[in-house]
Amino acid sequence: MHRSAVKLAAAAVILFAQLMPVRAEVSIPGFELVHTVPRETLLETPDLREPVQVWCEMFDSAKREIVLGQFYVAAKPGETFDRVIEHLEAAGRRGVKIRFLMEEKGKPISDKATIERLSRIPNLEFRTLDYSKLTGGIIHAKYFVVDAAAAYVGSQNFDWRSFSDIHETGLKIADQAIVKQLQQIFEYDWHAQELLAQGKIVPRVRVAASPVDESKKALLLASPNAFDPDGVGDSEVELPKLLAAAKSEVRVQLLDYAPLGYGPNHTRPYYAVIDNAIRSAAARGVRIKLMVSNWNTEKPAIYYLKSLALVPGVEIRIVTLPQASTGFIPYARVIHTKTMSIDGQVAWIGTSNWAGGYMDNSRNLEIVLRNEKMAKRIADLHEQTWDSIYAQPIDVDKSYPQPAKGAP
Repeated sequence: MHRSAVKLAAAAVILFAQLMPVRAEVSIPGFELVHTVPRETLLETPDLREPVQVWCEMFDSAKREIVLGQFYVAAKPGETFDRVIEHLEAAGRRGVKIRFLMEEKGKPISDKATIERLSRIPNLEFRTLDYSKLTGGIIHAKYFVVDAAAAYVGSQNFDWRSFSDIHETGLKIADQAIVKQLQQIFEYDWHAQELLAQGKIVPRVRVAASPVDESKKALLLASPNAFDPDGVGDSEVELPKLLAAAKSEVRVQLLDYAPLGYGPNHTRPYYAVIDNAIRSAAARGVRIKLMVSNWNTEKPAIYYLKSLALVPGVEIRIVTLPQASTGFIPYARVIHTKTMSIDGQVAWIGTSNWAGGYMDNSRNLEIVLRNEKMAKRIADLHEQTWDSIYAQPIDVDKSYPQPAKGAP
């Protein structure tokens, strides 16, 4: 090759490298923090890998089996998420057994073509479970396990929007104790689907919450308690405990927050478990910084947010992301992350919104990490959005418009 051509090619490589974002890893033993930055925003996390890279890498590593528990599925041709399904298809073609369990009530919001595409993957068995027949809730967890050796838990749904147009946070997990527990949870729900399909009753796994070693550096919490394995903490019990132990500051980022029951099957229209714990922490002098999406401004939830904002020591900001330049995208352009940092020492990364119906009767998962590095990174992630142009302090005198979710 001519010398000038070599120089030109080298320059092109350097330019390409400069244009491509460098994605480092923020990890601690057994856990890596993974994040989706909504495109066309000023937010950035160059030190965190994106889920498309992590999910594809994990599917490529599979040798025996992949199990997935998801709320719904939706792909779109030409989007980044398409690569994820391609890598899952490749795993099935090379003989990896795949079991995919989806919430039955996720069908109406799923993309029919995506369900059909998944069902055609070689060695993949696709099932739906009506979780309301167990507890009145839904499968709201978003997780998968590879070869019973590695797992992923986070706010990202099996949805193209979660990889491009929604603020999302999750964890790649190699901690063997927690991976084993996640596999157990999947097996419980898979078996429950089989029993219901046969017209049989699904027996409760346990009645009381299982004692957990709260001194552990890493804990898996889950809901509903009735169908959690021993050793897994009950989310509804452990979250108030964590808030009760807070000493100085709690930072929380959520899609929704309200002391109200979610869904038509919820037996407690008023659900104050979390709200009481937050107010109690504030009364002790703990600073609370709660950040929610603009979807949380719908009535009556906004009234409870305004009430909480009046409590001394509580700050609330509402995040509104700009619409995409291509036009309105239904159920997108929103923060969907569910994280918490306590005193810069404890990190919480999960799948639950903080309202009734999530931690009491729906399948959800949360990871608690007693690790300063991870807690600080979650706090910094919170602070970036908190200080951005997209976050505004709640105005208790303002009449907020109905948020546009599925229609402009």
